[in-house]
Amino acid sequence: MKPIIAIVGRPNVGKSTLFNRLVGRRKAMVDDMPGVTRDRNYAEVNRYDVPFILVDTGGFEPETDDRLLQQMREQSQLAMDEADLILFVMDGRSGLTPADREVVEMLRRVDKPVFHLVNKIDGDKLESGIGDFYALGVETLYPVSAEHNRGVGDLMTEVCAALPVDRSEAQDEELTRIAVVGRPNVGKSSLVNRLLGFERVVANPVAGTTRDAVDTPFTWHKKRFLLIDTAGIRRKGKTTEKIEKYSVMDSLRSIERADVVLIVIDAEDGVTEQDSKIAGYAYEAGRGCIFVVNKWDTLEKDNATLGKFVDRIRTEFKFLPFVPIVFVSAKTGQRLGRIMEEVDNVMAQFAKRVTTSELNRVFSAATAAHHAPLFQGRRVKFYFATQVGTRPPSFVIFTNRPEGIHFSYERYLMNQIREAFGFTGTPLRLMFKGRERR
Repeated sequence: MKPIIAIVGRPNVGKSTLFNRLVGRRKAMVDDMPGVTRDRNYAEVNRYDVPFILVDTGGFEPETDDRLLQQMREQSQLAMDEADLILFVMDGRSGLTPADREVVEMLRRVDKPVFHLVNKIDGDKLESGIGDFYALGVETLYPVSAEHNRGVGDLMTEVCAALPVDRSEAQDEELTRIAVVGRPNVGKSSLVNRLLGFERVVANPVAGTTRDAVDTPFTWHKKRFLLIDTAGIRRKGKTTEKIEKYSVMDSLRSIERADVVLIVIDAEDGVTEQDSKIAGYAYEAGRGCIFVVNKWDTLEKDNATLGKFVDRIRTEFKFLPFVPIVFVSAKTGQRLGRIMEEVDNVMAQFAKRVTTSELNRVFSAATAAHHAPLFQGRRVKFYFATQVGTRPPSFVIFTNRPEGIHFSYERYLMNQIREAFGFTGTPLRLMFKGRERR
């Protein structure tokens, strides 16, 4: 599970600029995928020595009567609670403010690494003027310019050194990890309890994992599973975690640990923006996915209800057309058996490997039937493809122009691979490499 870094600070100090700077090309790659929500405030970063999840926040005002600023403060507080490391950003042009002082005092009580950044330091002259910030009593200040990438590299060298390098669990190829994620009150806990109540299941609850969640090992049809419940046995008093729009933080940690993600949607509420954010992160993290529409028993239905709901999901989640949909009722147990059947199917696809000869037969036919667009007036040639990994299935394709592959053609190739081999419920990863010249 990747460590989490939170960026906090007052409004307009350059937090989002720093976020974009640290995310770098990764964000551009995400934006190229049609249908992926682009306004989320978190991203997976793999550009530095230690991979991590980066969380941006709204402006932090310690004391305010403005409801919007209060919500932004609650968001920041939640991010700080969840994070393994905090980047506190101040504005070098505006100078030290009383609000900065209050936040620094608050951060002194945080038992995790905190880096104090003075942003918008675009040159040596401005850097010499940050003396006022030392009045905070902070041992080390980091003058940076997120906009101009000044000081960011040195900062991240020290940040990576302070991060836990590897918090992942030992890989168990015979164990399927299932994360149950979704907005608050969509019925995740009821669903978990129902799944563990099957007569065929032998459950053994194990408490005490990260953030007071409960991991439950169980067996189904003689296969081993681990159920990760994000609904949570939570510490009392953490009222900020009841805010729906920030519940995605709950999902991040569990998705990172899972093989298959159950994205639970409330049939009464329909598909929401928050559902899209959670599903988008599961896709970007490369996890197997299943849509679970809960509370299906509460709707008045006719012959068209199911089809309309499926169409709505396919429209709102255009980037996940390969994900199966299960309609259930955790309350009544309706169709609950379908969930584990789909988990079993998706996991098999998630870990599937195809032979190089089969892959190239399909790949050659696909590229012959539909040539890649010209790049800089020259033809893009393909040589061969090979699968290099599973969980998710990952492929390397050798070509003369790896930089010339448009995302629409990449999507075409993915669709051809799916049509030939299935891969239901799992993202695919295509990597284009130039063939070395001899």
